[in-house]
Amino acid sequence: MSVLPRVTQTRLPSEIFDLPVEKIRTGWYSDAYFNHTQKVLERDGHRPRVLVQVFTRRAAVLGGVDEALAVLRECAGLMRDDGTWQPGWDGLEVHALYDGDEIEPWESVLTIEGDYAHFCHLETVYLGSLARRSLVATNVREVVQAAAPKPIMYFPARHDHYRVQTGDGYAAHIAGAIGVSTDAQAAWWGERGLGTVPHGLIAAYHGDTVAAAEAFARCSDPGQNLVVLVDFDNDCAGTALKVADALGDRLWGVRLDTSGTMVDRSLWDMMGRFDPRGVNPQLVWNVRNALDAAGHSGVRIVVSGGFNAEKIRAFEAQGVPVDSYGVGSALIRGACDFTADVVMVDGRAGGKRGREPLPNPRLERVA
Repeated sequence: MSVLPRVTQTRLPSEIFDLPVEKIRTGWYSDAYFNHTQKVLERDGHRPRVLVQVFTRRAAVLGGVDEALAVLRECAGLMRDDGTWQPGWDGLEVHALYDGDEIEPWESVLTIEGDYAHFCHLETVYLGSLARRSLVATNVREVVQAAAPKPIMYFPARHDHYRVQTGDGYAAHIAGAIGVSTDAQAAWWGERGLGTVPHGLIAAYHGDTVAAAEAFARCSDPGQNLVVLVDFDNDCAGTALKVADALGDRLWGVRLDTSGTMVDRSLWDMMGRFDPRGVNPQLVWNVRNALDAAGHSGVRIVVSGGFNAEKIRAFEAQGVPVDSYGVGSALIRGACDFTADVVMVDGRAGGKRGREPLPNPRLERVA
């Protein structure tokens, strides 16, 4: 069982999640069989008090707990046939771990005890929150540990539906990402999205990276870290020097994002013993050496484009002079499924074979 210290000690309030409460209460987002279960229990007058425990089969960084608790707090209860709502949260006894906790396979992360008719219809929703946010948090923690102590920027917004941004951004935050790219991703902890001078702006200035960077500098907060993409002309070292010369101390860093199908100009005479495509160690060294030789040793290098934990570990093992990693789609791929089981019914063991109660002393009572 994990014994690492907690990342978070408090829980987010329900209102921060902006839940579609009425639709969740009526089972709009629930698997139909859970809605049928609730109706059968209500109409048959059968109201067992059950204990449900939730776990995953993999080691993970837990996310989505506060979101799951908000679903239970706001939506546990009964929507009667006449349309009236009977709240159920006060009749539940809920214990949970915290967002950001590291968990082991089969470890109980959440238990819910109470009238089963009051919360059986919510299983689809709270398990989905735990699965999605834990997937992101686990993936982010892996790349954070691979890059440590260098910072990780969370850049997958363009690779998924916009509605997942806010919760996913928070999951990345609790897992150790130091920045996200959209305001939505940063909303739950009160920050703003971070960004660089992008390819689109450079194109709008007719491919002149320096002109685009100077315009960005004129129109942005002087306290904002200015990072400029320098691969527009497929000449990262040359463009980095031009930008550094033009912006001086206003430039915080340059970002290399060369496509995996391209070979940067600085590598054309060096090929033969390494894969020269995309952002590779030699390209980073070429940019670092060029900046240092021109007196710009304070300019940082951010890399992005196809990075995952494996690639970051390879860069770090070789001592590649990267200051920060931007990681995108790798952080939202994979699965981290959770299961909820009824294990006690009216105070007696009542789960299916193989699913016994798994007490966890790390769980804390939720008020």
